[in-house]
Amino acid sequence: MIYVGIDIGKRNHEATILDESGKEIAESISFKNSGSGVEKLLSRIPDPSDAVFGLEATGHYWIPLYCSLIANGLKVLVLNPIQSDSLRNLYIRRTKTDKKDSFIIADILRIGRCPESQLANEETIELQTLCRLRFEFIDQVISLKQRLISVLDRIFPEYESIFSSVFIESSRALLKNAPTPEDILELDLSELSELLKAESHGRFGEEKARELKETASNSFGITIALNAFKLELRLLLEQMEFIEAQIQQIDNKVKELMENMKTYITTIPGIGEVLGASIMAEIGDISRFSNPKKLVAYAGLDSTVHQSGQFTGSRSRISKRGSTYLRRAIWSAAALARKHNPVLSEYYQKKIQEGKHPQAAIGACARKLTHLIYYILKEQKPFDPDYQWSGVTQNFS
Repeated sequence: MIYVGIDIGKRNHEATILDESGKEIAESISFKNSGSGVEKLLSRIPDPSDAVFGLEATGHYWIPLYCSLIANGLKVLVLNPIQSDSLRNLYIRRTKTDKKDSFIIADILRIGRCPESQLANEETIELQTLCRLRFEFIDQVISLKQRLISVLDRIFPEYESIFSSVFIESSRALLKNAPTPEDILELDLSELSELLKAESHGRFGEEKARELKETASNSFGITIALNAFKLELRLLLEQMEFIEAQIQQIDNKVKELMENMKTYITTIPGIGEVLGASIMAEIGDISRFSNPKKLVAYAGLDSTVHQSGQFTGSRSRISKRGSTYLRRAIWSAAALARKHNPVLSEYYQKKIQEGKHPQAAIGACARKLTHLIYYILKEQKPFDPDYQWSGVTQNFS
């Protein structure tokens, strides 16, 4: 058997080839991240069909190489960077070079310390790509909203108190037409009332219009450089709504993909199609995890306690290792589930009564929810609050 360890780079990769005794068959090979680069690598291996290739899942640069090697019918193992970093500590000399890293990966393969790992199926990769992009767009929208509010704080600081949210439809329409106190005062009462009535579907009308005019007449907002601030506010609104429309496109595609996948994850109260897709995409094949605690650790939701010498911290925190996207999706689902899921709602209240901070209580719910997700995916059964899910009745905080 031949062992090929590959250190992944953006433009070039480095490979080391070892035989069963651990001896290098040839000098390490630097090859381009391209079809011709793969051909160069394979030409240096005596019998590629008798080789096992190992590479770290570093960023996204490894995926084209993985696909190319698999297409050639070759055996490829993928190492989790966290796993390979810990194994790298076994080597006394920790000098980090591309050649050294490729040797270590090859040697890890040779001594059998790398578990079988496969790239997720195409549907899972599609979901993962779309859901991760959605998270990025959500963050952009949040940032734009924060910046828009900072503009309002200067030109109309009282505005936030008028609506339940600055970003409801009627408020958005008003900001597009009359963003400053001066603009609102220039509108006729009837005109302002009709605008609010139309955009709120009859919820607001003359009463809200009078409140706006009264608030605008006593506003403490600035009166200089208003044209620049008005333009900034309009552009921020347009950009925010453009990205929101793109998020809706992603949601539509995700829901379409979820319709073709047999899953019971959305039967859990608090987990809809989009959050369910995010969770499934990051977990992949549930059989990768032999028990729910490993899934909790993979999501970085496991508890850690600071300890040094004879000192032991009194507060536990989540480790935040593992998949950031999975942790975020499960945390969001737990925040919703504590209100709508009978199992988690009772558990949340129990933690609050024990004196837990609300965030700590949500963290406990997130761990419990992860156990529930594990068993639902494992047993392929829909959620049933009366069903005695294995281990889910335990305390996981």
